[in-house]
Amino acid sequence: MTEATTYQISAHAREEIDHWLTKYPADQRQSAILAALREVQHENNGYLTTAMLDAVAAYLGMPQIAVYEIASFYSMFETKPVGHHSISICTNISCLLCGAEEIVDYIQKKLGIKIGESTRDGRFYLKQEEECLAACCAAPMMMVDHIYYENLTREKIDKILDQLD
Repeated sequence: MTEATTYQISAHAREEIDHWLTKYPADQRQSAILAALREVQHENNGYLTTAMLDAVAAYLGMPQIAVYEIASFYSMFETKPVGHHSISICTNISCLLCGAEEIVDYIQKKLGIKIGESTRDGRFYLKQEEECLAACCAAPMMMVDHIYYENLTREKIDKILDQLD
């Protein structure tokens, strides 16, 4: 018996996964893996446990190792507890030329953490510097909880972070 029996996918998450399953042929259930992991992670305060990965593997009929590989490959998934609000800052060329390094430094100082760390109160997780978030015309930019914020200034960053619960 696997760890999947210790974690039950919620009815809401199953409904979301089933919605994505309708978009693929019945014999291609694994195609919904990204949506399934995203939903389960969302319900668990932003990270995935082994039991959760096993449950998703069982639900989609996939080998556990394939789900582990996907969860560890994509930067959108976390396999350890992290802060409630996930922050990623683009540091690709357009953002870099428009001050991304200063943005990274400012946020690290403001929150008192480095890239890859969470604040002590568990409120923020400074996930990483992203290679590109595809908002070059509005550089510099960051993503907080999968929402884009563009044309950043220190004042704008303060307002964004201060309004989060």
